[in-house]
Order: sequence, then C-alpha cells, then structure tokens
Amino acid sequence: MTETEQKPTAVPGPQDPGSSDSPGSTTVAPPTPPKASKKTSQKSLRRRSRELALQGLYEWLLSGEQTSVIDAHVREQSGFAPCDAVHFEMLLHGCIAEAATLDAALARHVDRKTSLLSPIEHGVLMIGAYELTHCIDIPYRVVINEAVELAKIYGGTDGHKYVNGVIDKIAVDLRPVEVDAARAARR
Repeated sequence: MTETEQKPTAVPGPQDPGSSDSPGSTTVAPPTPPKASKKTSQKSLRRRSRELALQGLYEWLLSGEQTSVIDAHVREQSGFAPCDAVHFEMLLHGCIAEAATLDAALARHVDRKTSLLSPIEHGVLMIGAYELTHCIDIPYRVVINEAVELAKIYGGTDGHKYVNGVIDKIAVDLRPVEVDAARAARR
C-alpha cells in the first residue's frame, strides 16, 4: 500500500439497506482518494475509475438502486475528478447491464452462487470479467493484476487470492488465444 492509499474506515451508520439505524451499527466509508499529482498517469486514472466503479457496484449489489442514481451518487464524491470518466462509466453501466451474463461466466469458476459472494469480491470479479470481455486493449495479465489490487485494498483478508484464481480461469475462457500465447512464451 502506498502512502497516498488508505484503508476504508468505519463510521457510524447502517451497514446495509436492511439494517437498523441503531447507534452501535457501522458502515464502511469510502477511502480517502489519493491526491492527484500534476503528472497523473493513465494507469492511475484507470485504477481510480475501477475503484469508483467498484463503489458503485457495491452500492448496486446491496441496494439494487437504478444505475443512473448510483452513477450520480459516485460522481458527487470529491475524489471523482482524478479518474478516467469514460472507463468508469463503461465499467459501472456495463457491469450492471450485463450482470446476468457476467455472473454466468463467473458461476463456472466460483465455489458458490455469485449471490453468496462478498459484495466486494463479487464486484471485483464482475469488473475483471467485463474488462476481459470488452476491453481487449487491456492485456489479460493487467486485468488480473488490477482485480487483485482492488481485492487487496477493499476486500477481505485473503479475498485477493480467491479473485486471482477466478479471474485467471475466466481469462482462459474469454481470451484463450492471448493466454495460450503468453503461456507458450514462458516455456
């Protein structure tokens, strides 16, 4: 973790839409966005767009709110500006629109129903599967690495290991030529 990245912190409030508003309940606040430097690279802009898309998917998985409402909510955040807005929109809207297709692709490689996955790991896996399917300009290894990094930052203790294994298997299904060529080059 770099100096500018921070773990999410617990703040008072409900954990999910079905929980009570009792004083003892907590919810996870989004992490403080990294400070943008004058020379922000394309990679960091894309990573920030993935983080914001994950926040939106998390909200969608828990609340089922309309995509436009979630999009507006995420864009209102103070840390939205330093991101690739086009990539964010493509990920958020694409993952929600194709949720059933993405879940079907994931179902072949997960050990339980996708509805039983942690919302963070589920969202990260959806983003990874979406990028493997629609973002051919992003090498499959980069998709895997970015998914693992999101899971390390926002997921459970060993969630990144689970995400790594699942995305690696999905890459074989969705980009067989690219994966075979990379594996052949390593031999």
